[in-house]
Amino acid sequence: MADLPADVLRFARGECDPSRFPHREHVRMGFEMLRRHSFTETALHTSRALRMMAARAGRPEAYHETITVAFLSLIAERLQSDRAGDFEQFEQVNPGLFDKRALARWYAPARLASDAARRTFLLPDPAP
Repeated sequence: MADLPADVLRFARGECDPSRFPHREHVRMGFEMLRRHSFTETALHTSRALRMMAARAGRPEAYHETITVAFLSLIAERLQSDRAGDFEQFEQVNPGLFDKRALARWYAPARLASDAARRTFLLPDPAP
């Protein structure tokens, strides 16, 4: 983790202010972590950081496991196929990732809103 830029290191420690951490920052932190670590390491550190941030904000229930892992999966997949050199280029070629509703393509609203989806990663809805 020592090889992380200062802002990413603050995120990994759960030190970011949740009120100043919009969806774009979630995607950026995932991008930065995935460029340096394996998917499983990134999922572990990101999950831990977001849980700490939610707890510090007095809203531990705000953490959502399925959304976290699903978005990390999308970012990781795009990193494998995109040749973006930096985050700004990545953002330009992947505008759909910056819409919080991006997971609606794979998840029914009720499934994503479930308590189970908050607590553990749920696979996307089965194909019809």
